[in-house]
Amino acid sequence: MSKMKKLTGSFRYTQWDPCLIVSQIVAMQFILYLTLSLLIAVMQDLTTSTRTLDHLFQYHEIQVKDDEGRAVIVAFVLNAVVGAFALWMLVGRTKLCLDFSCTFLGIHLLFCWVYNHSFPFTFSWWALNIACAAIMCVAGEFLCLRTELQAIPLSNIGAKVDL
Repeated sequence: MSKMKKLTGSFRYTQWDPCLIVSQIVAMQFILYLTLSLLIAVMQDLTTSTRTLDHLFQYHEIQVKDDEGRAVIVAFVLNAVVGAFALWMLVGRTKLCLDFSCTFLGIHLLFCWVYNHSFPFTFSWWALNIACAAIMCVAGEFLCLRTELQAIPLSNIGAKVDL
């Protein structure tokens, strides 16, 4: 019984699975960076600016002074919505949405820190990333909660109950 997963009163397994968690984190990072790259590429085509990694990781690129900076902001916000759907599809647990949203923000912070060789101190970077993490978390929780609260059909249990 030690190798088998235990069921409690809920319908979820309670055993901690680090391989599952790590694979979900890696999948979330991959999906979010892929879609962010594609969204920034589209936004940069619309503003006719050059494509560089600076738009993903350079915190000075996040500003509202010109069309290029606003396009980066729009791409980040749209990516947060995509992240909510990724949370719903990959994680599927309301309780874990905040954890995965903050994990993405934390890893993105580390990438930006390494890329820039300095810690991001700009208000616009922090405001945008915290807002995007909040959007991803709340929208992901909403989607996951709708799925978790769906009625479980009793006809699939296998035994019919006659009243």
